[in-house]
Amino acid sequence: MVVKISRHVVQIFCACLWCLMASGIIFGFAALKPVLIQEGVYSELCETKYNDVNDEPCVGQDMKLNSMFTISSALTNMMALIVGWILDHKGPRVCGIIGAIILSIGSLMLVKASELIVYVDAYLIGYIALAIGGPFVFISCFQLANCVPKRSGTILALLTGSFDSSSALFLVYRILYKKSGNTFSLSKFFTLYLSVPIFILACQLTIMPHHSYKTIGTVVKLGIEELDENGNEIEENAEDNRQTPQTDVTQVDEEPPLLRRRKSALEIATETRLKENTGGIFGILHDNTAIEQIKSPWFYLMLAFAAIIMVRINYFIATIRSQEEYLLGNKEQSILLNHIFDTLLPIGGICAVPFIGIILDHIRTVDVIHLLCITSVAVGLFGILPESFWGNFVGIVIFVLYRPFYYTVVSDYCSKVFGFTTFGTVYGLLTCLCGVFSLTQNLLDEWTHEYFDMNPIPVNILVILLTLVAGVSLEKYVKFQLKLRENHLVDSAEPDTNENNA
Repeated sequence: MVVKISRHVVQIFCACLWCLMASGIIFGFAALKPVLIQEGVYSELCETKYNDVNDEPCVGQDMKLNSMFTISSALTNMMALIVGWILDHKGPRVCGIIGAIILSIGSLMLVKASELIVYVDAYLIGYIALAIGGPFVFISCFQLANCVPKRSGTILALLTGSFDSSSALFLVYRILYKKSGNTFSLSKFFTLYLSVPIFILACQLTIMPHHSYKTIGTVVKLGIEELDENGNEIEENAEDNRQTPQTDVTQVDEEPPLLRRRKSALEIATETRLKENTGGIFGILHDNTAIEQIKSPWFYLMLAFAAIIMVRINYFIATIRSQEEYLLGNKEQSILLNHIFDTLLPIGGICAVPFIGIILDHIRTVDVIHLLCITSVAVGLFGILPESFWGNFVGIVIFVLYRPFYYTVVSDYCSKVFGFTTFGTVYGLLTCLCGVFSLTQNLLDEWTHEYFDMNPIPVNILVILLTLVAGVSLEKYVKFQLKLRENHLVDSAEPDTNENNA
């Protein structure tokens, strides 16, 4: 037993380590971009007068670099559906090995990019490969959350925290690059980075499980319902849940026979409590097929809201330096804010985890959506304040906390509304479509450069308005449906009351 637990600890440690080094490193683009400019990446797009100023990209170079991040971040999200399918049908080991191979290809492309650039865009291909490899090595780790059922929530938090912190890798590289006097080139860095996919491959072939402990949907179910893999309560929560009201038992008995065969009594009782804790939203479409769920406003309204927010997040990451420089009119202050952002982005992901858990556990889902909408608007408003260093600083602090909050709210909403049976398909499709939509970042960047003379305010106002429309529409729809459901339950209860009185 001790040997088994030790093996699980080693598996979790290794997974967290490679997630920290590979799962979401492309989101450290804001820290990497100055290095890319110094290294002369895409400098051939500049006129002669720009080539002497290495830390200031010309318009063509800036747009090309931003486009590289836009395409890569979009593909990261689009891969969720494919990775989920491979994970479900081939297992985590195959998934992890594929990820390691893709990361190796990306690293090799970036090592030889300066030589290959005359034949192919090796910088773009390499960065895309890093973006695609990330989800393979990250999502394949989710199943580890059930190797120790009592600690599934903690394990998921560790994995998620490692993902959020992985953007710090390029920050560390930029610091080392500066300290080396700009001699620690991209080629040298990615030659060293090749050790990461080699480490992942070695782990997959030795200590990592060949088959998933549980599917992604089941892991989410365990975390939310606080049940073990057999549908029983985790010991730590058993004492509290022994106080379950008798009404829960009555409701269990009223479930159709089909559901009773599929769920334990404790699962149904727990779901009843979750309906109350979430304001009635839990389980609202659990009995529908995936197609029915995808066709419903519950899906496409959240899709619109989530897609707009994803564009806001990735656009800000790609263009923070140019935005701050225009708003502040001060190059030194914009560089300082850029460095602050690079540092706070990975830290914010870790610091936000406990607060996000408290919010999701104690606030109704519809109110969480309202809070997410308000926070998104606040980020946008702080991001258009001219000549205000501290205003933009506050906006950055809110942003780094808001980013993990957004990702968690979307997955939490999908699990509670659509259920666990279809979670992988529905959530994967939503994330994939959000990735496709985020390609519109290129259009926003083009407008800012060509029509607004680098002024980010018009584009930010547009995104704020779209966020408000999508967020309010989703919130109003959820409230309307919950009201209908409440009225239906009241109407259904009246005949029983009349019969009892008779």
